Amino acid sequence: MRPLFRSPAIFRAFSPLLAIETTRHGGVSGAPYNTFNLGINTNDSPQKVAENYRLLFEKLGIEQAQVATSLQVHGEAILVATQGGRFEGYDALISNAPNVFLGITVADCTPILIYDTQQKAVAAVHAGWRGTVAQLGQKTLRAMQLQFGTQPQHCYAYVGTCIDHCHFEVGGEVAEQFQPNFKTFNAAQQRYFVDLKAANAAQLRAFGIPENQIEISNYATVAHNEDYFSYRHEKGQTGRMLALIGQQLVD
Repeated sequence: MRPLFRSPAIFRAFSPLLAIETTRHGGVSGAPYNTFNLGINTNDSPQKVAENYRLLFEKLGIEQAQVATSLQVHGEAILVATQGGRFEGYDALISNAPNVFLGITVADCTPILIYDTQQKAVAAVHAGWRGTVAQLGQKTLRAMQLQFGTQPQHCYAYVGTCIDHCHFEVGGEVAEQFQPNFKTFNAAQQRYFVDLKAANAAQLRAFGIPENQIEISNYATVAHNEDYFSYRHEKGQTGRMLALIGQQLVD
């Protein structure tokens, strides 16, 4: 049976940390959202999306009221979440509150999850190409440093499943915003291809997180479309995955 979610290996040693990235399997949504769609702002049945969330939270042993999410806008705003809730206008969330879980949804954009082992702080970042160019991953780490005293040597990070380099075709106006080592030019097609995973991982290293404390997903939304939703490959009619992180403490 294919899993509802996968847990990044980089975080597995840190109990009671909960960190997951969902797949497209195990839910109740029909085509083209089949089956585990967690995208609230899709044209899927709201009742089916709600049931998918219920199934996930039941499996994880958490309550919806504990989860902080946002209507993402491909911007740079960062929310300091002290409690669960549905917010608007943020593409990154940070928290050091126990039993508050941060979630972002993706279907080609890059999810980034971060854990500060010293300050017990977490972050969830939604980095599409605009967020990547804006250095949102590094800005989120700086916000954690300012808010919680986060230091890079104490951080572990996961650069999650997104569109793969060989399928992320962009025009020159987008490509020119990326450094040369994160893009290639296909002369036959006269198009550029951008590596979002590499660009975002570089931001984490630039902040000072050690290489061996960064994990990059082996999966991709187009190359592994049987397991993950891809907005581009499925021409906009598709679901969303959820990347979630938080500290699950029991009183």
